[in-house]
Amino acid sequence: MENYDKDKVDDMVLALLYLTTFKDKFGYRAWKGMDWEAMNRLYEKGYINNPRSKAKSVALSEEGAKRSKELFEKFFGIKQK
Repeated sequence: MENYDKDKVDDMVLALLYLTTFKDKFGYRAWKGMDWEAMNRLYEKGYINNPRSKAKSVALSEEGAKRSKELFEKFFGIKQK
């Protein structure tokens, strides 16, 4: 399928990465069980480190960790009445 908005997909993938984000002594990491094409685009945008490694998690940049949380709250947060 080639007819879709890849930026919207990337935002959703980055938001979903927030669910598995954890902090270690080097910064924020997330488990990388997402679509490889989307992960590569997030890498190209500077939100994550290169996902092509044997590690089961990927490092998020400072901006990537912040945006991941913001997008998760935007798409999946509870709306206040």
